[in-house]
Amino acid sequence: MSTSQIEFHRVSFRYSDDQPWVLDDVSFTINKDEWVAIIGHNGSGKSTMAKLMNGLLMPDKGDIIVDGIKVTQKSIWEVRQKVGMVFQNPDNQFVGTTVRDDVAFGLENRGIKREQMLRRIEESLKAVRMSDYLLHEPHRLSGGQKQRVAIAGVLAIAPDVMILDEATSMLDPKGRKEILHTINEVKQLNKLNLITITHDLNEIIATDRVIVMNRGQVWLETTPRELFSDEQKLLEIGLDVPFVAKLANQLKDLAIEIKPQPLNQKELLDALWTLYFNK
Repeated sequence: MSTSQIEFHRVSFRYSDDQPWVLDDVSFTINKDEWVAIIGHNGSGKSTMAKLMNGLLMPDKGDIIVDGIKVTQKSIWEVRQKVGMVFQNPDNQFVGTTVRDDVAFGLENRGIKREQMLRRIEESLKAVRMSDYLLHEPHRLSGGQKQRVAIAGVLAIAPDVMILDEATSMLDPKGRKEILHTINEVKQLNKLNLITITHDLNEIIATDRVIVMNRGQVWLETTPRELFSDEQKLLEIGLDVPFVAKLANQLKDLAIEIKPQPLNQKELLDALWTLYFNK
């Protein structure tokens, strides 16, 4: 049995014949149950990749396989049952007058029976801690609450893959932290692939693997820990590492080497404590 969930085979894409390639001969595989971050500067092709995975766009060259199904115009409906997307602006996804109606929309389109629909609405809103907002108008919610409802709407259709396309970029630091916490909980409670599209490297810390895009091509495939250890390489393509990684790298320059590369403040403090006080 194949362990791959999404495969790109030499995929190229451009928005018109007179424009440069947005993606140029891109190949990679995302395995089942894996949480992968796709990062890169603006214009690197990462959001285009998300739309190709969901069938919102079709490749000009190459093949995209989702759970064994080749993405074509004929297979779009089947692919979209397997791949759900949460976009940058949740207002663009809302269609219902209440939170309940909005979460129900995707289920109604799929002909889910009423009893099952009510159960899925309840479970998905509980998963994102929005059960108390069942009858609220989505447009009156805060930014973080809107994104949680958008995530619930995707969860309700029970996809195999959830793509978060810059899903926290419009939020303040508190809202961003809340959504990242929700995403972690969703991953723990539901057996699904998570694909995070972002240019904020603080958001990739919990992921299993990182695909770095640059000028429409896969520039690097690695883990967050390995990625943060090479700060200079990232700076060359317009990306910067989180503060904790930056501090650890500066300590390394002072001959204070922290191993392994810390991903968060707790790991850094624990390493320093062990290095100096727990010998």
